Amino acid sequence: MLTCKIMTKFLYYPLHKAHLARGTVVVIDVIRAFTTAAYAFNASASQIFPVSTVEEAIALKKNLPNSLTMGEVDGFRPPEFDFGNSPAVISRQNLQGKSLIQRTSAGTQGITRASAADRVLAASFVVASATAAYLMIMKPEIVSFIITGEYKGRDGDEDCACADYIQALMDDDPPDPAPFTRRVMTSTVGLGFKNGDYPYISEEDLRLSLAVNCFNFPMILSGQSSYLFLEKGKEVNFRRAFIVD
Repeated sequence: MLTCKIMTKFLYYPLHKAHLARGTVVVIDVIRAFTTAAYAFNASASQIFPVSTVEEAIALKKNLPNSLTMGEVDGFRPPEFDFGNSPAVISRQNLQGKSLIQRTSAGTQGITRASAADRVLAASFVVASATAAYLMIMKPEIVSFIITGEYKGRDGDEDCACADYIQALMDDDPPDPAPFTRRVMTSTVGLGFKNGDYPYISEEDLRLSLAVNCFNFPMILSGQSSYLFLEKGKEVNFRRAFIVD
């Protein structure tokens, strides 16, 4: 049996306590911010700048050549933005040479509030094994998961399930992802989708959000001060990350 043999302490924080997250921080938004971001990188986007507000996004676009805006307010694309927060739409774009500026109600808020972090990654199910492999290579003492879906009365269990899956990947042989992804549909956002409460989430968005481990790159926050950006990390081999010297 393969084991990673890393003595890592795992901590979980809801969105409103993101400022307390320490160590290596993994900000999770399965539906849909960091699923959308991963598909944007797969569509050849060069960088993704996470911001808190629509105003910040618009101002940054004016000063950033070859940039486009994407994201949502209360789920819907702001009229000033080029794209909404839809992995289905983004997956069909050619973003070669483009930087994206992303504002969402949960995911990017988790990144911009993670002020105590030593290192920040963005994650969702589509990059779960790559994120776990990166963490195993880095061997952090503390991994803090920010469960961005836990806000405004939502339980965030779709994001907690992803965090649990990443932790399980690091703890032992690769587990069956099905028990983890099933929790997406029993979370408050999953149940709301079934009830038609979220018209801005398409069935294709949901299907792409549940495509476990379809990309083998982590999404790493880089840059300085107000110019923090996500970049596509080097491709990592998950099974090789299990090998301990």
